[in-house]
Amino acid sequence: MDLTALPKAELHVHVEGTLEPELVFALARRHGLTLPWADPDELRAGYEFSDLASFLKLYYDCMTVLRQGQDFCDLALAYLERAARDGVRRAEIFFDPQVHLDHGVPLAEQLAGLTDALAEAGRRWGIEGGYIMCFLRDLGPRSAERLWRLAEPWADRLLGVGLDSAEVGFPPEPFGPVFDQARRAGLHAVAHGGEEGPPSYVWGALDRLGAERVDHGLRCLEDPALVDRLVAERIPLTGCPFSNVRLRTVADLASHPLGRMLELGLQVCVNSDDPAYFGGYVGDNLEAVRQALGLSDRAVAQLCRNSILGSFAEPARRAQWLDELDQVSATAVTADPV
Repeated sequence: MDLTALPKAELHVHVEGTLEPELVFALARRHGLTLPWADPDELRAGYEFSDLASFLKLYYDCMTVLRQGQDFCDLALAYLERAARDGVRRAEIFFDPQVHLDHGVPLAEQLAGLTDALAEAGRRWGIEGGYIMCFLRDLGPRSAERLWRLAEPWADRLLGVGLDSAEVGFPPEPFGPVFDQARRAGLHAVAHGGEEGPPSYVWGALDRLGAERVDHGLRCLEDPALVDRLVAERIPLTGCPFSNVRLRTVADLASHPLGRMLELGLQVCVNSDDPAYFGGYVGDNLEAVRQALGLSDRAVAQLCRNSILGSFAEPARRAQWLDELDQVSATAVTADPV
């Protein structure tokens, strides 16, 4: 089966995580910045991470080249072109404004560049989506509340709010008040949970933040009651196989629990997270787990179906993509179980 022909949504991708080394250097030249690496190859050679914290340091270092709206537009447009080639019909994209505000880039300028890119991608490739503004959990709830005060006038440009960055030691509950404000403004709510943090962080994201999706969610498997709830309430989990391996939360793709999650009836899908750093985009992740786990065509189609069902797209659009998915996969799926 040609996986690029399967319609899909990408629900877990950080736009800053699509910053390829070549673009890092191009933007540095644009702004006359000196980088600590000699060339893109030397930068790429540093992509060996022991855990989430080791990744985040390099990740934030590279983000210093994003200085104006056009940079954000160029970054997002490059990602959206690649996603369209992978068969992505809708992309719901994270971004981290607090980092860019610290670099002197106003929120309005960040949003202008990002929304321009999405509009252009719609014209060129028919891809649609929106942006999810993430609060950095390691900066604490007060910083998140300051960001929300800046963002509230621009809420009509946002799809939702999220919670990301370093997980261990930063439970979701203290961010409840700022999530309450965002949901009252009509925004969707998602949160990273159960990547490195315990299952209790997933419970907290659901019960206190009102999260409609859980990003990662791997460690839900340690808590049967949590699995039962996620299945019963059809709460989407946005899996990121390459990320899990590169950040050592999973030993290798062959031992990734994705297949088990499908067997249990969890609404899990496949995403790329930070593809410039972790070795591949959504199509690469799908192909790799198909081979490593021996997934049937039916199982791969289910992963794509779950991504569409888990999106915040209008019901009519989801129905259109699901019909297309059924047509594409009808003659290709096997009768084999996962």
